Amino acid sequence: MEHLQIISEPFRDLGRALCIVTGASKGFGRTLSLQLSLLMKPGSVLILVARSIDPLESLKVEIEAVTGTWRKLEVRCVQADLQETEGVERSVQEVKEAMSGDIEHLLLINNAGSLGDISRSALSFSDPDEVNRYLALNVSSALSLTAGVFSVDRRRLSLRRTVVNISSLCARRPFKSWTLYCAGKAARDMMFSVLAQEEPEMRVLNYAPGPLDTDMQLQARSLSADLNLRRSFSSMFSSGKLLTCQESGAKLMKLLLEDQFNSGAHLDYYDL
Repeated sequence: MEHLQIISEPFRDLGRALCIVTGASKGFGRTLSLQLSLLMKPGSVLILVARSIDPLESLKVEIEAVTGTWRKLEVRCVQADLQETEGVERSVQEVKEAMSGDIEHLLLINNAGSLGDISRSALSFSDPDEVNRYLALNVSSALSLTAGVFSVDRRRLSLRRTVVNISSLCARRPFKSWTLYCAGKAARDMMFSVLAQEEPEMRVLNYAPGPLDTDMQLQARSLSADLNLRRSFSSMFSSGKLLTCQESGAKLMKLLLEDQFNSGAHLDYYDL
């Protein structure tokens, strides 16, 4: 349970919270779900969203084993493909059913996403349908899910509201052959920055977790069309410079617990 030992904020918590994590079945989303479960007051609800139900059910069992019955944490699993409208609607409906007057804090972590085809250059994407399918999962769903989730119990002024966009250095810097990924991350950052301006009572954070040792990193160093990029990622892997999900997740938990960031900010793991 090394992912639990890195969190060192024993006197703080997220309150009686309703937390939603997308892309929760593996990698960073899975780690964040485990870390969040220890920071929520008894009576909280944790909603895990992903396309595959079996890994979610397995994660639910692990969370319940870690938190124990005393915490009275309700864990809900939602099988949903966020690339599809019905997947977003199913996730929002689960939030509506789980919301109660006892909930103090509504927290959404938009973690779900994909690399897209990184084996090709920008000028190869001549099919609008292909591009739109990518954007549906990586941009459109994040905005629609956020809008749906935060429409729930909107009039309750005492409800604390926080949304996290899992961002990337690619939102700020172009990477050759990563056209779709860079475009999607940049669009998401701007969407949530606008949200912070429009909704000053909400807490909005774009968090770039750094280079994580995940399946996505394996794809990056294996499939990137740009040779220099593949070499760079391979060097980071072989030299042990990739971050664990636990390390980066702990930084995000600290940010959420301290709640001192400027709403709408883009913060990188290495900024902190």
